Amino acid sequence: MPLSPPVSRSLRHTRAITVDAYARDDGLWDLDATISDVKTRDIALASGDRPGGVPVHDLKLRVTIDRDLTIVDAEAASDSVPYPGFCDTIAPAYKKLIGLSLMKHFRLHLKDRLSGVLGCTHLTELAQVLPTAALQAYADDVFDERGGADANQKERAAERPFELDRCHALRSDGPAVAKYYPRWSIKAVSG
Repeated sequence: MPLSPPVSRSLRHTRAITVDAYARDDGLWDLDATISDVKTRDIALASGDRPGGVPVHDLKLRVTIDRDLTIVDAEAASDSVPYPGFCDTIAPAYKKLIGLSLMKHFRLHLKDRLSGVLGCTHLTELAQVLPTAALQAYADDVFDERGGADANQKERAAERPFELDRCHALRSDGPAVAKYYPRWSIKAVSG
């Protein structure tokens, strides 16, 4: 169902976040994430005027992950920033992502390592989308959601699917789990 029709309005700002996922020839995977902020009008920044249509932020973050969704390399780039010569010096700090698992408390560890003055607000915010982007990109390579026929798939099918109880639709006591994952369905407790 689409959003309701808006009242009369005019666009002032666009924030765009993209994540492109790549399978590498060496068996690892890259997630290339970008965040950009663009104003529709000229703005005055402390560092000088920025014309409308020219990005205030154009920031990039690449993480390389293994099949366990653990970060084995990371790099950042700040191509357009409000404070040139200052904002664009933080990129090396994003090496602190190396060793973190996207599946095991990633956002908590991200905050510990790169929140506040330890990182760039926008790059750290961008990094928060990486776990779900990785799952969307690589789940069919890592997790068997269908419980297929070969021995490896049968063995994996014996394990509780990772996605259960991670969102409203896939709650163990809900109708979607009863329909698509009946083995893992639990009867709702009535109050």
